[in-house]
Amino acid sequence: MDAKYEALFTPWKIGNVEIKNRIVLCPMGGTSLFGWMEPNHFDKEAANFFLERAQNNVGLIIPGIAPIRDTIGGRWLYQNKKMFRQLKDYMEQIHATGAKLFIQLTAGMGRSWGISDEVTHLHKNPVLRVLAKPILDTNYQMASPSPLPSRWAEDITCPEVTLEQIQEIIDAFAKTAALCKEAGVDGVEVHAVHEGYLLDQFAMKYTNHRSDRYGGSFENRYRFAAEIVKAIKDTCGSDYPVSLRYSVISKVKDFCYGALPGENYQEIGRDMEESEKAAKYLQDAGYDMLNADNGTYDSWYWAHPPMYMPQNCNLEDVAHIKQFVDIPVVCAGRMEPDVGAQAVKEGRIDGVGVARQFLADGEWVTKLMEDRLEDIRPCICCHNGCFNLCHYKGHANAQSFFDTRGMARCAINPKTMQSKKYRVEPAAKAKKIAIIGGGIGGMESAIVCAQRGHSVTLYEKSDRLGGVFQAAAAPSFKEKDRDLLAWYARELTKYPNLTVKLNTQVKDVSSLNADEIIIATGATANRLPVPGGDKGIQAIDYLLGKKAVGDKVTIIGGGLTGCEIAYDLYLQGKQPTIVEMKDDLIAVTGVCLANSSYLRDFFKTNQVPVYLETALKEIKDGSVVVTRKDGTQEEIPADSVILSVGYRPAPLADKAGHIHIVGDAAKVGNLRTVIWRAWDVCMKL
Repeated sequence: MDAKYEALFTPWKIGNVEIKNRIVLCPMGGTSLFGWMEPNHFDKEAANFFLERAQNNVGLIIPGIAPIRDTIGGRWLYQNKKMFRQLKDYMEQIHATGAKLFIQLTAGMGRSWGISDEVTHLHKNPVLRVLAKPILDTNYQMASPSPLPSRWAEDITCPEVTLEQIQEIIDAFAKTAALCKEAGVDGVEVHAVHEGYLLDQFAMKYTNHRSDRYGGSFENRYRFAAEIVKAIKDTCGSDYPVSLRYSVISKVKDFCYGALPGENYQEIGRDMEESEKAAKYLQDAGYDMLNADNGTYDSWYWAHPPMYMPQNCNLEDVAHIKQFVDIPVVCAGRMEPDVGAQAVKEGRIDGVGVARQFLADGEWVTKLMEDRLEDIRPCICCHNGCFNLCHYKGHANAQSFFDTRGMARCAINPKTMQSKKYRVEPAAKAKKIAIIGGGIGGMESAIVCAQRGHSVTLYEKSDRLGGVFQAAAAPSFKEKDRDLLAWYARELTKYPNLTVKLNTQVKDVSSLNADEIIIATGATANRLPVPGGDKGIQAIDYLLGKKAVGDKVTIIGGGLTGCEIAYDLYLQGKQPTIVEMKDDLIAVTGVCLANSSYLRDFFKTNQVPVYLETALKEIKDGSVVVTRKDGTQEEIPADSVILSVGYRPAPLADKAGHIHIVGDAAKVGNLRTVIWRAWDVCMKL
């Protein structure tokens, strides 16, 4: 192992519990050992997920949040004794690996509860709301410190938590923690004075307008979190470790409007001055560790950093807060192992929190120890599989129920939390398989088929693998995308039964000597039939550097690609303008609010011109003419025009018999749909 990582593999203690190394697998929605949306139970899929990571040298495991009271059905966790008996047997397996495990329990989500469009309609109908209450009590799930606008449906006002409900929650924490201790769980984590969830809403002035003992003064606002840990200690003993998920700074300027990295702004949530006081207060209340980062759902990109956020984005704030406490402090947020190791070595933090990298590659700690960094499949911060709760004008959480229920899956590693659906099994009969197209879909197909024992030939007409993903990975902030392409290139060399032929164009599939043919030829860009349309530059040509642009650039299309291009142009010092026909930017499913809200907030803060509900009418030399929804027209000065108006499938051949189509050649989607479709096809060959 490289010496620069050695500090990560030193022991430390949380209370009296010793952890073998400084790597903490942080909690992620959907990885609860007690299930997530469904009635609580011992979740074997999550259990296997964590056991595999424990066997691969993680030090401390903290599964995803377990609602102290079921979302569906309203049963309290402590009422399911069978679940805790199963947990006890499981803890013996975890401890056999040398890892430790804390259970994270949540008081609730309040205004941050990611309600779907369907639930929004249910809640707004008084009759349906009453009828659904025994199954889904929306008033309870959304209950907040004070009447507040929902983060996901601003036209819904969340009701106020009652004093009786507060006491029930405190009591439930104590009872559940006692069952965890009895089951051999090493500690519990209270969720959370963090990320704008319920306890954090109580702690912050802009969301807590109460006049009772849980509102007003500093002590009153933090009382709920303090009383929870005191109740746990009274029940479980002072030596039973209790961690707190904690946001150092809220990074909020207004409801649904966050602060960007490096921005000078007026904080309306928890600022650093209050955080210094709060961290000490919470330690004195009984918490044994702070599992820390920044942000709330109003600035969600701090707690769930997309690729636009700097690596190690929370480190300086978390390291600062450590100076005000005597308990261990863990830092999470795009943490890189070398930077984290150096921070541990210098005593600036005690542990390095990592979450979604464990979804992309469960063996990454082992590979780090064995100096196999090039074998680590990188997390690219896309949130497409793990947490794609999406929100745009006119919709609450537009994510499908299937995704909301599942979560914690991975766009680039389908086997994660889906071991029954996606698995590599030897083929009943080894076949000759030809794959046409060396983009992500083609490369993933080649790897899966080779792993199953087939003889695979991958044909790519250009001199490089990657297809359209080369363009997606081109912007400066897409370093992890470029790492993923490099990972694929290396991975393809590991199989003696897999041959890659570059600079080889297949024009007629009948010429191939193959038992099965996989078409992965991607998609072609749409064109707009407007006067001067040929003056526009296709997005892919700009991204690949084939076409240069001037200083004033109008981007036609405010989807994810168009917005990323505008962001990239702004970082270069150019003057982008976005023209979008819909009534919001990135108005699509599959893009997490953490990602989309960063871009929306960035454009708003930096006053990037955005024309919504506006269509392109004409491209001229030096300008574009656009038409608004009301029929009025405007001419916008533009040195260059980039067209980002989507793609259409371009399969080389139709699906038939032994011909199969994967990726965008089948249906244009995102990285997740491309990779998962490849598995859907290749598992059956």
